[in-house]
Amino acid sequence: MGLLSNRIDKKSLKPGDHIYSWRTAYIYAHHGIYVGNNTVIHFTRRGQEFGTGTVLDLILVSSGPAQSQLHCPTCTPPEEGNGVVSSCLDCFLAGGILYRFEYAVSPALFIAKARGGTCTLAVTDPDDLVVHRAKYLLENGFGCYNVFKNNCEDFAIYCKTGLLVLDHSVGRSGQAISIIGGPLAAVLSTPLRLVTTNIYGMAATAVGMYCASRYAADIGIRMDAVKVPVEDLTRRLAAGLLQVIEPQHLAATAH
Repeated sequence: MGLLSNRIDKKSLKPGDHIYSWRTAYIYAHHGIYVGNNTVIHFTRRGQEFGTGTVLDLILVSSGPAQSQLHCPTCTPPEEGNGVVSSCLDCFLAGGILYRFEYAVSPALFIAKARGGTCTLAVTDPDDLVVHRAKYLLENGFGCYNVFKNNCEDFAIYCKTGLLVLDHSVGRSGQAISIIGGPLAAVLSTPLRLVTTNIYGMAATAVGMYCASRYAADIGIRMDAVKVPVEDLTRRLAAGLLQVIEPQHLAATAH
């Protein structure tokens, strides 16, 4: 692993690894926790890797893996469970390449990896605790899936670190920050046209703002991130004290 790629071989996997695989055209990556015995626990939207209830789904569906008509006996049936599912490694990868998410990276390396969703400044907890969290959430759920606020990468990062931003308006995941941070940086840099007409200067400023927004939003540096034991997390979810509410128009379009 390094600056250019986090790609790894299956033989180097160990329980507690946060892994991911890019889907077609690198539009998005699906994340999960490897728990050993060729098994991955990951968070979905009722068995689907994605789902927003918007026109964005047309793009995501085209980049997602083809759905097999034959059910794998190792994997959780899509219609069962609470969104957190268990899959064999091959079904999780869906023909894609295996990557390992990096933790405790330096600020320089974090910024150099321009694409979000590949690394974090946060420090991982011991592997046995990571596996415990993933298995506990498999039985008890991780709340309501939301592609921007509570997605598969958020699930994996929580399993690895135990960190949550309890009142977050944007998810902890690098992918969510990349989707929102890019356009936001472009908008914020627009007033610079009043100062300079140099398109290269404006582009450099937009890139700088994008990198700064990713850095400031990373779970490893946020001051409002707190450690939440997994048992406490599920109790809060069950009591309605902590939740990510799926908008009504999304629930109406769910399958």
